[in-house]
Amino acid sequence: MKDQDYEEIAQKLRETLGEGKVFTQTFHRMAYSRDWSPRDAKEAYLPDIVVRPFSIEEASKMVKIANEYKIPVIPYAGGTGMSGASVPIYGGISVDMKGLDKVKEVDVKNMTVTCGVGITILRLNEILAEYGLWFPHDPESKPASTVGSAIACNNDGTFAIKYGRTPDFLLNTVVVTGTGQILRIGHRKALVSSTGLNLMPLFIGSEGTLGLVCEATLRIYPLPKARAVLGLLFRSITDAINSLQRLLQAGLSVESAHVNCGRRLNFYTHSFRLKHNRDPDIPEWTDAVLFVSFNGDSKVVDFSKEYALKLVEETDGELLKEEAMVESWWNSKHTGSFIPFRQKWPDSQREKKFGAADLGLPVGRIEEGYQRYLEIAEKNGLEILGMCVYNEKASCISPSISFAVWVDDKDPENVRGWWNYVKEMSYMAVDLEGTMSTYWGDGEFRIGYNRYEHGDSLDVMMQIKKIFDPNNIMNPGKKFSVDEINKITVKIEKN
Repeated sequence: MKDQDYEEIAQKLRETLGEGKVFTQTFHRMAYSRDWSPRDAKEAYLPDIVVRPFSIEEASKMVKIANEYKIPVIPYAGGTGMSGASVPIYGGISVDMKGLDKVKEVDVKNMTVTCGVGITILRLNEILAEYGLWFPHDPESKPASTVGSAIACNNDGTFAIKYGRTPDFLLNTVVVTGTGQILRIGHRKALVSSTGLNLMPLFIGSEGTLGLVCEATLRIYPLPKARAVLGLLFRSITDAINSLQRLLQAGLSVESAHVNCGRRLNFYTHSFRLKHNRDPDIPEWTDAVLFVSFNGDSKVVDFSKEYALKLVEETDGELLKEEAMVESWWNSKHTGSFIPFRQKWPDSQREKKFGAADLGLPVGRIEEGYQRYLEIAEKNGLEILGMCVYNEKASCISPSISFAVWVDDKDPENVRGWWNYVKEMSYMAVDLEGTMSTYWGDGEFRIGYNRYEHGDSLDVMMQIKKIFDPNNIMNPGKKFSVDEINKITVKIEKN
């Protein structure tokens, strides 16, 4: 498509949506050219047009125009994704979803909130706090990460071991399909339903490939009255996981639980040394740390803390006595506060970028996966940062694992090594009876080999995409390759 064609489309969008909602200047478009995924520092994919709708109806009108011209539509929220899902690799229209940021209703009686998906998690919880309520989805990127990205990417939240994550919160949603049709799907404010076909999970983790998620009704909770946070040291990752299992079996009010390998613990010892000018008091035998928090009424929290320490002692664990390190972990995960240039990411990532293979492994294969991680990272010339095991299902050990490395984005060879690392780690996860991704999805980088996990069911997924997006304008080149979509289209038309 020629530049004058895009200007024609932009003008039509301005006439339809109004001035101040459509942008074509280079400096505007540049802001939507990347996300947080490690890639060549010189690489940028500029959209041809940026549109910021302020209502579902405006989003629908915009998609109808895009569908008429068959140009790509790419939803863009906080830009904190790690898979390139919001990067406009084929140009087209980047849709800034942050215009849909209004809280429409806080239903205290029914414990729900209805909002536009462009609102950030942080802002939503600031509003809910005025009612003594809380949306307990808590990614580290919450100042930028939005409700829409939580749905579209099905990303991790720190408190999922108690509250679950997006599928457990989302009650209904309003979407705009690839033809511009507006659909409300879900079960209103009921927590469960067995009527009709459950379409809503199709949009959870869909990365904008089926349509634009525009509005959400979410389950919310009272703010916790009390909280206690502990750091617990162990001789192995398996010991830490077994100890966590024991805490859950005992019925303690576990709110969050992260198992870090000894290497990942350096994340926190680094900032401790800078702040206190000494090494923290950690036994040499430490090879894993379990950071865990408890919440609820104060008596329940006090009991949970005391009983947890008793159980940990029985499993040869030990309390991390350096309160400053426990506080550092809590701040890094929940408050986002840090001393400039002395936080857990040394030198604010100016030298190298954070990258992680986000695998889901069965709990009994984590140690095996950890050893393979060390081998694969070294093979691809990557500096190892360490492993963190999050837990994303309520009341059980449910590993969502960050196998993290440092990536030099100024070195194209190192970047290529990074993406080969992600590929090899993805294959390893499936071989160990797990999944390639638990929080950043397929994006643009797992297409071409995610069939190793899904087999022929990938063809069925693409047929479902064709129902919602017959012209493949919704975020093309993400989850499914354009070539594969075209083959499916030919097959459907022949039949």
